[in-house]
Amino acid sequence: MSVPADSKTGLAAVAEAATQAPGRGLPPVHLWNPPHCGDIDICIRRDGVWLHENSPIGRPELVRLFSTVLRKDPDGYCLVTPVEKLSIRVEDLPFRAVAVTAEQGALRFVTDVGDEVEAGPDHPIRVHTDPVTGEPSPALHVRADLWARIARPVFYELVEMAGVEDDRLVVRSAGATFALGPAGAGVA
Repeated sequence: MSVPADSKTGLAAVAEAATQAPGRGLPPVHLWNPPHCGDIDICIRRDGVWLHENSPIGRPELVRLFSTVLRKDPDGYCLVTPVEKLSIRVEDLPFRAVAVTAEQGALRFVTDVGDEVEAGPDHPIRVHTDPVTGEPSPALHVRADLWARIARPVFYELVEMAGVEDDRLVVRSAGATFALGPAGAGVA
């Protein structure tokens, strides 16, 4: 595949590709199949901070822009443009669910990059429990194969909203039921 001479590469190409999503829309990264061009020194830390060359990316707008061209492929996380694919590191999950509201039978989450997600059959909540520590590790499906770690305060809110069924704490959203963990065990 030839790349036009005036095509941008690296961070400039990622930023340009991301601007193809007006408003909160997302570029069609699932349709892009560019060649893999290597790694770019971007890491999304476990706490949700995006680093470039070990320095935090301080502009939330830029992080949001990059998040719109993030994709998880079988070989890992990458930023994708129509002309190149650059691998990045993700320590845990790429996003954090930082707020939740319950309205009209649905749980609506907001992520640290501004995505709004309604939990339900297409966007499940999953909770893995560490077999040694018993600590829950809750997550929310955001889009494609991208998930958000549910922040501890948000998980506490979910536990407060939960009911008990078959000795398990459960929440409901948009017609789906999600188990948070065993009832009576508390959360770490």
